Amino acid sequence: MSWTAPGTAVAQRKKKNVEEVEASGIRLREAEFYFTEGEKFFILEDYAKALLYYQRTLEITPDNATVHYKVAEVLSQSNKQEDLLKASLSMENALKLEKKNKYFYLLAANIYGSLTKFDKAAETYEALIKEVKGSEEYLYELAAVYQYANKFDDAVKTYNRAESALGISEVSSIQKLRIYLEQGKTKEGIAEGEKLINAFPDEERYVMGFADVLSQKGMRPDAIKYLEKFLVTNPDSGNVKMLLAGLYRDSRQEDKARALLLTLFDDPSVELSSKLIMLGAYNTELNQNKTKNIADPEKEKFALSLLEKLGKSNPSDPNVHILGGDLYLSTGKPRDAQREYSQAIELGNVNFEVWENLLFLETQMEQWDNVIKHSDEALIMFPNQGMVHYFNGYANLRKRQYPEAVASLEQAKKLTTSNTNLQGELNSMLGDAYNAMKAYDKSDKAYDDALTINPNNDAVLNNYSYFLALRKVNLEKAEKMASSLMKNNPDNPTFLDTYAWVLYTRQKYKEARKAIERAISTGNANATHFEHYGDILFQLGDVTGAVQQWEKARGLNANSELLNKKIANRKIYE
Repeated sequence: MSWTAPGTAVAQRKKKNVEEVEASGIRLREAEFYFTEGEKFFILEDYAKALLYYQRTLEITPDNATVHYKVAEVLSQSNKQEDLLKASLSMENALKLEKKNKYFYLLAANIYGSLTKFDKAAETYEALIKEVKGSEEYLYELAAVYQYANKFDDAVKTYNRAESALGISEVSSIQKLRIYLEQGKTKEGIAEGEKLINAFPDEERYVMGFADVLSQKGMRPDAIKYLEKFLVTNPDSGNVKMLLAGLYRDSRQEDKARALLLTLFDDPSVELSSKLIMLGAYNTELNQNKTKNIADPEKEKFALSLLEKLGKSNPSDPNVHILGGDLYLSTGKPRDAQREYSQAIELGNVNFEVWENLLFLETQMEQWDNVIKHSDEALIMFPNQGMVHYFNGYANLRKRQYPEAVASLEQAKKLTTSNTNLQGELNSMLGDAYNAMKAYDKSDKAYDDALTINPNNDAVLNNYSYFLALRKVNLEKAEKMASSLMKNNPDNPTFLDTYAWVLYTRQKYKEARKAIERAISTGNANATHFEHYGDILFQLGDVTGAVQQWEKARGLNANSELLNKKIANRKIYE
């Protein structure tokens, strides 16, 4: 039996208590360190590391409500069902430990909403309103949850509670109005809207909200009635007038709408954005008419008069000029559209569609220098837009600047691989450009690639077969392509001429004569056709006939040295 001196046991107990306190302090400091690290990584949006540190903190302080909240906050960043379920459990723990923190309830309700557990979300908002003083404002969120859950009667009751606590408001009245109208309770819905506008008779936002809901529910005449009534006592309300003008238009009361709009577009107090929206609606309608080949000159004239007003009052706003370009495009005025788009671009940053529209118009009008200039400018801002490279390449091709054309068209090909039709068109143009550069292997490959995409591409079949004939290579292939082209286009003089020339190259002169005579009989023959006709007749032994056709060609401005030599010497020079 060992012996212990008096007082030793007491001293040992005191020493043990001191050690426990010191150990507890160390662990609390360790928990504080982990929590701080978790906060740091949360701010950096490194949620995986943040979660790791928060979980370590919980191992030390499992009864810390804030840490449970932070764990849930991290997990709620995920869209995974599993993570959201874990987050909801963390919030249950947090709320067991702390019942007076409104942010805990709000996060929990949000998580339940993401899980479509609307009953739990509703319970959470109810607990928040009960436990945290001054939380009545969250009755609106509670009512919204009931709406999501299709518990419309509970939603109405909750909005009524909110009204009792906070007074009549736009949110509660408009939402109750929507619910009543959805339920077919028109009388109750109208009464709710009237209650709101009677409580705030000069607040245009409320009468507009009321009218908007009525219009959406097919009650446009009622919506118009309330707006007209409001304007009797508030005649300067531009926003209400703008909404009313829109409803007049929807009700086919165009004359009433135009009378309002003419004054509204002169009123500087009316927001420009509202005017642009209204004019945009006219543009959409006119564009649809254009698609359907419906002419409405009066509507076009009126829309353009509104545009003129905007142009005078807002000459430096690019959006006005963008809409101007769209409107002129819809009304078939390409030069005016070009001017408006150009002004918009000069005034500031515009979206890619504006550049694309401008380049399209300039291409249509064959303004190749402008296309090259503007596509070069557009490429500074949109270097990865394949269509800009396309326009640049096409314009250079038409300017016979072949190396520049090839560079742009090849880049366009790389950037538009998913657009099969455009790839075919690009290959067709590359075939033309490479042929002009005498890079025949590349030209043939480009044409073949184009025909792989569309074997009936008329432009490719024509150019490819004609160039092969000029080079006197692959003539059998050339004849096959030209024959197919001619069958699909039996009255096209250009294609018939190509077919005739391929046959001529193959020394099939009688067949060539038939084809070229068909081309000339269309009445649209040009100098090349008559010169080819003369060549064919010469090979058939009709020298006099050949000279006559060559002279016709010269009469059509085909005054080349070779042609003059043919006529003078009455013979062909290959």
